[in-house]
Amino acid sequence: MRFRARILLAVMGIALAVPSVAGLVQKKPPFFASIGAGKARMRTGPARSYPSSWLYQRADLPVKVLDIYGRGQWYKVEDPDGTQGWMMGTLIRETRTALVMGTVAELRDSPRDAGRVLWRAAPGVVGRISKCAQGWCYFDVRGRGGFVEAVHLWGVEPGETLN
Repeated sequence: MRFRARILLAVMGIALAVPSVAGLVQKKPPFFASIGAGKARMRTGPARSYPSSWLYQRADLPVKVLDIYGRGQWYKVEDPDGTQGWMMGTLIRETRTALVMGTVAELRDSPRDAGRVLWRAAPGVVGRISKCAQGWCYFDVRGRGGFVEAVHLWGVEPGETLN
């Protein structure tokens, strides 16, 4: 009986591990991600031996992943200013963030122009995005959120849908 129980536990363990294998399959570039560390170096090539070209000191800054090297060890990214370079994979995370571009963005209570303005975010403000559809995204800046027209944000493609 103990032997059967061990086999059953082993089979259950394998079954639970199968969905995590699907999570290892990486997205195909280009896609948006964010910097996951308070300090992150951008390099001129995909290794620590390449010179550092930039030091980012802003966690959650959105980046566009353009290429992946070494099975995810290095990501070629582009920042909101258009600067491109390589970052270690451990510094990049899939959390979707965006940066307010251009003018002040109004965060509304619903995804429509007639929605009540809850907050305003100045250019350069970074927040997390979700629920993007029909040109609007829910934009959260440290617990204060609302719907923003996607055209005011860098970190989301026009017409992109997020849940």
